[in-house]
Amino acid sequence: MSVPSIFIGCAGWSLPREYWPSFPKQGTHLQRYAHHLNGVEINSSFYRPHQRQTYARWAESVADGFRFCVKMPKSISHERRLRDCEPELDAFLEQCSGLGDRLGCLLLQLPPSLVFDESLAEAFFIALRQRYSGAVVLEPRHESWAAAELLLMAYRIAQAVVDPSRISTDAAPHGWPNVRYWRLHGSPRIYYSPYGSAYLKTLAGDLRVAAVDGVDTWCILDNTASGAAIGNALELRRILAHG
Repeated sequence: MSVPSIFIGCAGWSLPREYWPSFPKQGTHLQRYAHHLNGVEINSSFYRPHQRQTYARWAESVADGFRFCVKMPKSISHERRLRDCEPELDAFLEQCSGLGDRLGCLLLQLPPSLVFDESLAEAFFIALRQRYSGAVVLEPRHESWAAAELLLMAYRIAQAVVDPSRISTDAAPHGWPNVRYWRLHGSPRIYYSPYGSAYLKTLAGDLRVAAVDGVDTWCILDNTASGAAIGNALELRRILAHG
């Protein structure tokens, strides 16, 4: 990669058969994936816990420069809805600590129905920051979170850039500026549509600008349902590598 602080990857490391020729034949899916891409978003942690030793095994199977982003459990975001979830936080953070220094950031995706409540959000961010000092990325999906900018800055929480955009503040970076995170779901058909070369070239320019001061910059392709994410990630990596 031409810019070391840009992490390119997908939501998960499954490799569609059509892309197998682009990856090594030997190794686990993760090892083969990590041969060409330097970041991944673990989404399965949203649905179920993984043991600490599982995370440690994943970390041991990738190179030093590879980073994982781990999605926080739905028990925190969707069931507890950020309220009184310290036990869930403790369990999750203990588990994903198995990644060691390959843990790049945590992703907190909120349900579309969760309205911004400053006191509730601040209480959650305090509990989180008492336990974890690393990078955190928020993907809010209710328009009321447009009012959260100062709170995000205070607790060093970055807001994801999202496509397709869902609220007025997710089409460009917001929140804490020392992490930038693009989360691209596919457009016009969410989770399916591939992104064209023109879009990816513009995106590459945006990523370079975001990373110019050494800020860790992520781009995760979540258009995985038809396998488009891997192809888009590989093309984006080539564009970045060749200027």
